[in-house]
Amino acid sequence: MKISIYAKNVQLTDALKEVATKKISRLDKFFKQNIEAKVVLSVEKKIHKVEVTIPFNGRIVRVEETSDDMYNAIDEAVESLERQIRKYKTKLQNKKHSNESIKFENIEPLDIEDEEEFKVVKTKRFAIKPMSIEEAILQMDLLKHNFFVFLNADTEEVNVVYKRKDGNYGLIEPEL
Repeated sequence: MKISIYAKNVQLTDALKEVATKKISRLDKFFKQNIEAKVVLSVEKKIHKVEVTIPFNGRIVRVEETSDDMYNAIDEAVESLERQIRKYKTKLQNKKHSNESIKFENIEPLDIEDEEEFKVVKTKRFAIKPMSIEEAILQMDLLKHNFFVFLNADTEEVNVVYKRKDGNYGLIEPEL
């Protein structure tokens, strides 16, 4: 597993880098292929935050954990990642997927009662009109939604704008 560690508003010491690398590399046993993990360590208002993103086989496993201590945040992030991987493994085994990039033998299955079933309770259909990103954000705010799907007038592709936790906006564009 290749681990890239980045720091924002915090000094990345050798000890911190070593602990993060050691803890995250424990997850290597769950994957068949050599994958890359991106770790971002940051501090905002005395709150230590760890973000870990692991893309594999067209999917992404991501966690964001906060604590008053960076080492605790790293431990919590690894535990959350292990939970997500176990949950994902259980779903794949129940659906009989065989050619996946996860080593099933290294993951303990979850109890069936813990598994939540995905259930679509409502379907909406609407006409997608071409508009600019700014218009889409205004429309989203008018509807008081936290995301909005639209046809980008500049690129003629379907995009999604969303409201971030920090109050700013994000844009999701398709990549083919």
